[in-house]
Amino acid sequence: MEAILLEYAWVLVVLIVLEGLLAADNAVVMAVMVKHLPREQQRKALFYGLLGAFVFRFAALFMITFLVNIWQIQALGAIYLLFISIKNIMDQRKGEDTHPDAKKRKQSGFWMTVVKVELADIAFALDSMLAAVALAVTLPKLGNFDIGGINGGQFIVMLLGGIIGLVIMRFAARQFVVLLQKFPTLETAAFLIVGWVGVKLAVLTLSHPGLGILDESFPHSTLWQVTFWVVLVGIALSGYLAGVRNNKKKA
Repeated sequence: MEAILLEYAWVLVVLIVLEGLLAADNAVVMAVMVKHLPREQQRKALFYGLLGAFVFRFAALFMITFLVNIWQIQALGAIYLLFISIKNIMDQRKGEDTHPDAKKRKQSGFWMTVVKVELADIAFALDSMLAAVALAVTLPKLGNFDIGGINGGQFIVMLLGGIIGLVIMRFAARQFVVLLQKFPTLETAAFLIVGWVGVKLAVLTLSHPGLGILDESFPHSTLWQVTFWVVLVGIALSGYLAGVRNNKKKA
């Protein structure tokens, strides 16, 4: 029994780190999407975004066995993240418009911004819970009850990891808004990260047994996991260093 509890504790630690990183990605997206709003509206939009992240993550947690079996849902999440990544990067490239008010006219209003944030929350919730279930199901079953089609002990580990991830997001989102205002070039890096998470969801989709284009074990292989995190960290560092260089040039 002690060995099982130790295994649960270790997986919980790993899951907290993983959920924290995914929550930070979600917080970056929210920060980028709301930063054009006035400060007071930023706070409101972030509140709705965090509320949506909370609701969608827990909805995905209870529906995970259903979601895992429908590859089309994973595909839609991947397509949406790739869409907002490509669209926003292209919009930035077109940002040097000749009309001084062009950029202002293109910005979404408050409620449309909230809708975009909520759609991103859905995609990140799916990615977050798929990652959580992939870890949790490696644990031995604990207890004689199931929740949402998952063993009760495994479900509790996923629940705790998700809650801690949301707490991290709560404190990170506002800080990312400030950071993006200080280093505007991080916005491109943020949307590249969004696209890279979309690629991750696409890999999960292509390895789904219903498609079988990639090997089912590939998304959980050491090669893919290392590749994913190295690229993600590389994008973040490149964006930060570019921001620091730009700030020095302006000084």
